[in-house]
Amino acid sequence: MKESHSLLSLEAHQADFAHQGDDRIEDVAQQRNARRKSFNWPWGALLPVAFLGALEIGSAFDLIPSRLLPPPSEIAQTIYALAKRDLFAHIAVSVARVAAGFSIGALLAVAFGVLVGMHRRAESLLEPSFQALRAIPSLAWIPLLLLWLGIDETPKIVLIAIGAFFPVYINLVAGIHNVDRKLLEVGKIHGLSSRDLIRRILLPAALPNLFTGLRTGLSLSWMFLVAAELIAATKGVGYLLSDGRESSRPDIVLAAIIILATLGKLSDSLLKHIETRKLRWRDVLASRPD
Repeated sequence: MKESHSLLSLEAHQADFAHQGDDRIEDVAQQRNARRKSFNWPWGALLPVAFLGALEIGSAFDLIPSRLLPPPSEIAQTIYALAKRDLFAHIAVSVARVAAGFSIGALLAVAFGVLVGMHRRAESLLEPSFQALRAIPSLAWIPLLLLWLGIDETPKIVLIAIGAFFPVYINLVAGIHNVDRKLLEVGKIHGLSSRDLIRRILLPAALPNLFTGLRTGLSLSWMFLVAAELIAATKGVGYLLSDGRESSRPDIVLAAIIILATLGKLSDSLLKHIETRKLRWRDVLASRPD
């Protein structure tokens, strides 16, 4: 009896020791992953920094004509000079226009996307017209919007909303069409109404496509902003572009382009962060650890 008791005690101690060893291994692995996540090399900045450095060196050795392509140091001085004047007012106006136009376009796209995705008759009625309107270039809308809406803020916001509408609409319709039909059948079996089917099954299943459309629509909103601010605008980053062209100041033009690129990247990063949080339940290649 004593020998069996001692053997049982020895096995228990060995099991505890093995369990503690596994816990230590897991702790070490978690610490390594935490250290990896705490510091990530900014690989995305490598190419722009190398490009700007090459431009600066090329301008310093007169390999690149500065009257056509000013060096980055001169562009930085231009941005600093604009910042001391009214640059932030121009940025605020442009951000407000993009926010308003993108919100209106995205909301309308979600409404029509759900309607077309759910109902074949609505798809047959609306899809050909939407595809024809999608092919119209942004600049072609400007004369018509000026005739209809005047030269105040309304045509600018409408033009940006048009740019944001189609990517969100197309991706959402594709996402709804790719939803597994069995999910809808299960929802109907459980007595879900049409509104609950959309809210609890269709939209969650189509979220990956919806976020793809939102990010594409947001980038197009910044593109359409430039065209929109050509409509008799006196404020905005697009106005700075036009002003630099009219005054033959390539440094102002390039400064405005850099500002637009920065604003577009920041807004896309914000939307991507929201996408990552909302879609973290997915077990896909994009969610793999670094």
